[in-house]
Amino acid sequence: MNFLSHYYFDRNVNNCYHILGTVLPDLLKNADKTIVLHPEKLHHSNDDINCIIAGWNKHLAVDRYFHSSDFFNIHSHQLKKLLLPAIEGSPVKPFFLGHVALELIIDNLLLTTGKILVDDFYAHLDGCKTEIVAEFLAFAGLKDDSRFFKFFDDFKSSQYLHTYAETHQITYALKRICMRVWQNPFTPQHEEQMNGILEGYRSLLLPDFMSIFTEIEAKLD
Repeated sequence: MNFLSHYYFDRNVNNCYHILGTVLPDLLKNADKTIVLHPEKLHHSNDDINCIIAGWNKHLAVDRYFHSSDFFNIHSHQLKKLLLPAIEGSPVKPFFLGHVALELIIDNLLLTTGKILVDDFYAHLDGCKTEIVAEFLAFAGLKDDSRFFKFFDDFKSSQYLHTYAETHQITYALKRICMRVWQNPFTPQHEEQMNGILEGYRSLLLPDFMSIFTEIEAKLD
């Protein structure tokens, strides 16, 4: 799941470090895909750092349940099939495209149906002290945190997750993610065709998209 979908499960939690932990694995991956940390079983004397670890573990559990669900398997496969002819000649792997497109559509639906407020999410991230986050990263084994904090500061200041509420921006967000792997993933023609497909699939998911959150919440309890 993407950032806002992870936040949904803990939207009523008031601890900013726990909220950070629920999205930190993806933040690190986006900052530098070579970063690999496994703090799952660590315990620190500082409760704030333990809250980050608890949030991290929640992230792993949510992703595990999501990626093993019928919802994910069915809809990511359908999106892959629909998008494949629209991106003919693109270097992007079809499975990757279906996977990420589904997650972006779900984030869009959470925002546009008022299930979460993106300003609340960013407020939690802004509430985390840099020294606490740095201590967690060092404790988890990261020797150089400079690339992460550069990305994290840009992530917070740009607040680009607001654009997920605009349905026509789903393709742009998908392109941004693909550009981390492929230099020129799509032509303007690709993007135009993808827009129509993604908007149509969003409408298809709208009536019942919350079923996946209900399913995962039941497994988390």
